[in-house]
Amino acid sequence: MSRMRKRTDLMDVVSIKEPSFLKDLGTEDLESLAREIRSFLINSLSKTGGHFSSNMGVVELTIALHKVFDSPKDQLIFDVGHQGYVHKILTGRAGAFDSLRQTDGLSGFLKRNESVHDCYEAGHSSTSIAAAAGMLFAKPHNADIGNIIALIGDGSLNSGAALEALNFLGHYPEKNPIIILNDNEMSITENVGHLSRMLTQIRMRRSYRSLRRKTSRMIPKRLRPFTSKVEKRIKGFLTGPNYFEALGYDYYGPLDGHSFKHLIKALENAKRSNKPTVIHVRTKKGCGYTPSEADKEGLWHGVKPFDAKNGAFHAKPETNVMTYSGLTAKYLHNHASTHPDFYVITPAMVGGSELNDFKKTYPDRLIDTGIAEATSVTMGGSLAMKGVRPFLSIYSTFLQRAYDQVIHDVARQKAGLIIGIDRAGLVGGDGETHQGIYDIPMLSHVPNMTIAHPKDGAELYRLLDYAFKIESGPIAVRYPRAKDVFDASMFTQKPLDMPSWETLHEGSRGTIIAFGDILKPLNEAIVSNKLDVTLINARFIKPLDKRMLLSLKTDKPILTYEESTLNGGLGQMVLSKLYQMGRRVNAFKALGFDDTFVPHGDREAMLKRYGLDVESVIDAMREMIDDAP
Repeated sequence: MSRMRKRTDLMDVVSIKEPSFLKDLGTEDLESLAREIRSFLINSLSKTGGHFSSNMGVVELTIALHKVFDSPKDQLIFDVGHQGYVHKILTGRAGAFDSLRQTDGLSGFLKRNESVHDCYEAGHSSTSIAAAAGMLFAKPHNADIGNIIALIGDGSLNSGAALEALNFLGHYPEKNPIIILNDNEMSITENVGHLSRMLTQIRMRRSYRSLRRKTSRMIPKRLRPFTSKVEKRIKGFLTGPNYFEALGYDYYGPLDGHSFKHLIKALENAKRSNKPTVIHVRTKKGCGYTPSEADKEGLWHGVKPFDAKNGAFHAKPETNVMTYSGLTAKYLHNHASTHPDFYVITPAMVGGSELNDFKKTYPDRLIDTGIAEATSVTMGGSLAMKGVRPFLSIYSTFLQRAYDQVIHDVARQKAGLIIGIDRAGLVGGDGETHQGIYDIPMLSHVPNMTIAHPKDGAELYRLLDYAFKIESGPIAVRYPRAKDVFDASMFTQKPLDMPSWETLHEGSRGTIIAFGDILKPLNEAIVSNKLDVTLINARFIKPLDKRMLLSLKTDKPILTYEESTLNGGLGQMVLSKLYQMGRRVNAFKALGFDDTFVPHGDREAMLKRYGLDVESVIDAMREMIDDAP
């Protein structure tokens, strides 16, 4: 497509191959293109779901970036990547959007193997500035690197990782990164922390600029060079010191992030600059679609299919069926009603962990640290050490970002922090950067740490009861991105008094040891297939149940199953413990993910692909029995 017409249509958007056509477009054509891209996103994402509001908010900004810069030589680094849909459209991938986040389809994040225009991948926030630093230091040795532009949101800027990199690059005035601060006053939900207030102060610079324009007309030209100190004092009085300028950056903004005129002018100025530059743009998250524009709870951050006409989600609430996140939130809400000294901590996951109702009821006892996972873990451990036992709600994939704090600040000091590991196991469309399959190996070798995982919602409550009422040290309770039935009787169950396993089915020809929500369908398959094996619920992954291990028939095949990576996982721990106990095992097999990153796709489809669905487990056990002497 060499030249866009004055009026585009959806077919024009789909036919885009690469972004060079933007060079010839004027403002009117760019605005028309922006409207069509928004129409395309609404139409497409209403069918597939995906990250909605973040992409609707960066349409003009992404178009302006591709108009001013020359990708792929100029390196466009998108922080997180879930706001990269417009970039995907402009680089020729609109035709694949019907497969977005589907098995073997288009990724919901940037992927280097998808396009030469994707220079960097990220599924976690706050990495773009550090990635830009690496490319800046590589640039003298690589002629293929042009300008380096890092896009980051105001929520992501809260993270220590982003602030470290911002401080580092400010130390090198000879480097010239262009950092685009996309400021929509939101992370997934509303921002927290002093930095968000600081950005509010910076937004007041518009008052300063207006004052400067008025006063400059009153000052004779020959005296204007001498007024800079006065201007800085006026600016400081109005807005306080500018954080970015103090770190050594040229600063432009805040600019209207939906104005091509303002965006293109600022980007061209930064392109000509030879200094580190921050361009502060103000955008509206969800811009162009009324339901998402009004969202303050993060409902339109990542969406399931919806009605494009009215914004109604197709999925209807099921009676007494809740996600494990919702079940956990309900337990926490109930616990808080009788424990006034109880806190829930989460790093920017209030909506994702379904804690909105808890926040409304107990606003002073929900601590949102923002995108600061390390802070949330250390703070939680410190609270626990002072007799105030908190619950940390965190996704498995984000717990990785606080590994040192789990070891150094919590486990080493035996702090009684209860960690609710949400999204444990496969997560579907979010894919390899979000799969919750690494936390067991990460935590299993950490002293003083207990790890548990329920087979269903009722057992989740029993494990939470154990965590709150029995366990005094650090404990991680894992739960999947799945649903189960809620029943009020869950609150009156007898709590477990010690880490233990349970036998779900008795058999004589082999043993399957597993945990999680596969146990119910696996038990049903064992019964329907008349498979003469024992099925054990390893609800405590650490410590292992030694009494149960001692009772195993080690002359018969033993198979372990985990929706997790094998190295450092349940299977290896079971086999190692059996040998330590002097138990010779004739036949042993561990099923799990073997040293791999699992791509995005439907959970059941991916389990089948990796031989981890119920049918594959049954087949593996049968084969072991047939091969046994």
